Amino acid sequence: MTTQTGYALDAGTLSRHREFEREAAPHMNLLYNYAYWMTGDSDDADDLLQETFLKAYRFWDKFEKGTNIKAWLFKIMKNSYINLYRKDKREPDKVDYDDVQNFYNDIRAESTDPNDLQEQIFGGLLDDEVSTALESLPEEFRTVVILCDIEGLPYEEIAEFVDCPIGTVRSRLHRARKMLQAKLFEYAKQRGYGIKQ
Repeated sequence: MTTQTGYALDAGTLSRHREFEREAAPHMNLLYNYAYWMTGDSDDADDLLQETFLKAYRFWDKFEKGTNIKAWLFKIMKNSYINLYRKDKREPDKVDYDDVQNFYNDIRAESTDPNDLQEQIFGGLLDDEVSTALESLPEEFRTVVILCDIEGLPYEEIAEFVDCPIGTVRSRLHRARKMLQAKLFEYAKQRGYGIKQ
């Protein structure tokens, strides 16, 4: 078989490629969602997802067949995120003056329709409040909330991913929910949600 780039694949490579695609590809959306929650940016989430799949493919022969591939992919993603985050902390952001000037000019050129401005200010308020509360949680608590309450993973898979017993996952989830409840109590009360004390 020949690839799109014109390279011929031997039978072993083709088999490996198909096996990886069959096993890993179904988890792409779930991993993207988790990457987005970690990075907060769709482009960064795409980059992290790509980095994860490249590493997973590169080390596909190290994956133990019959074990949980989803947990393996999550671990690769988490480690990649940590490495990229450390690199970003060491390297300050570089800004191109022309990009800043173009951005400034674009903002000035846009109309300032009051209805558009109101939508921009109030449109994402709920998500911003909840996201801010979620992001303020320590990582070990935020991770279990995202994986359980947002992504809907069972406790067993979360335990495998975070490499701890199921009881610890339950405990972290309970504590994380209590922290979120405390952080969002005033927010919910101000908006008239039925709050029981």
